[in-house]
Amino acid sequence: MKALILLAKASIGFVWLVLFLNFFMPFPGNAAIALYILTAFLFFMHGLQMLIFIGAFGDKITMSRWEKWSILIFGIFALLDIRRKHMM
Repeated sequence: MKALILLAKASIGFVWLVLFLNFFMPFPGNAAIALYILTAFLFFMHGLQMLIFIGAFGDKITMSRWEKWSILIFGIFALLDIRRKHMM
């Protein structure tokens, strides 16, 4: 399970890399606009996940600063990793 979570985090990291590369070297045509929208959507959804998780479990488990930020970066895969570390 740990290897699958690591693979999923690497995949999400690659997605973020492509999305941020679009800011510095925009893709041609409408692809750049679509990637801007996807960046905003992914950032919003992962931010919402982070706020909900910290609001629900922030006082019940002690998380490092990196674990909190990793939810914003990796989303559900970071939550699965945190669950594996703290709640099992």
